[in-house]
Amino acid sequence: MSEVRRGDNVKVHYTGTLEDGTVFDSSDGKDPLEFAVGSGQVIPGFDEAMVGMTVGEKKTVHIPVEKAYGERSDSMVITAPIEQVPPDLEPEIGMLLEVGGPNGEIMRVQVVEINEKEIILDANPPLAGKALTFAIELIECAAP
Repeated sequence: MSEVRRGDNVKVHYTGTLEDGTVFDSSDGKDPLEFAVGSGQVIPGFDEAMVGMTVGEKKTVHIPVEKAYGERSDSMVITAPIEQVPPDLEPEIGMLLEVGGPNGEIMRVQVVEINEKEIILDANPPLAGKALTFAIELIECAAP
């Protein structure tokens, strides 16, 4: 049985947990996750964990912060005047929004604070600053 190499297309079932055991994502009851190994479609630590696996193999990998979503960055917290909120939007704490970034890109942000003068948005990935653990099962592997 051949081992997964960079560039291979794989299908995996997975369950992702935080250090306290909380499940943050899982393919349980869904179609397997499909991606090309080494393409950047998944976090670096997950990508690296695939290399060398064989179909049917199961393993659990611990992914440190730097190979997951990286550290949280205060520079990713945006404060804007409340007047910039569209009049038809009623923001609430925890709400996810899409806003235009400085280079025209679309950024996903979470509303973290609202007051009469400003709205504070956090553009950090929700799992930034967290080490992650994944239980992975390789379902299928195909060369490109």
